[in-house]
Amino acid sequence: MKKSNTERIDSVIQQFMRINGIETPYNQYKLIQAWPEVMGEYIAQHTDNIFIKNQTLHVHITSPAIKQNLLLEHRAIAQRLNRKINAQVIEDILFY
Repeated sequence: MKKSNTERIDSVIQQFMRINGIETPYNQYKLIQAWPEVMGEYIAQHTDNIFIKNQTLHVHITSPAIKQNLLLEHRAIAQRLNRKINAQVIEDILFY
């Protein structure tokens, strides 16, 4: 017999995370972990420090040439990262 009050497990987990205040930190973690995959190994090797503050991804790039190229694409990169994890986590990226 099928119960009428069933829910998908992913929906239940998401509700649990939202209620307990861990959805945003988890999504931030997933986004940071997605950086090498989205940006590629070469850029990831030149990434020294990465964190999120106030919906801005802060990324330290060790190569001035790579940093200059990434500055031109910062909004598109933010969109790609958000799409990768299916959540709107960051609005912008700051390279330093």
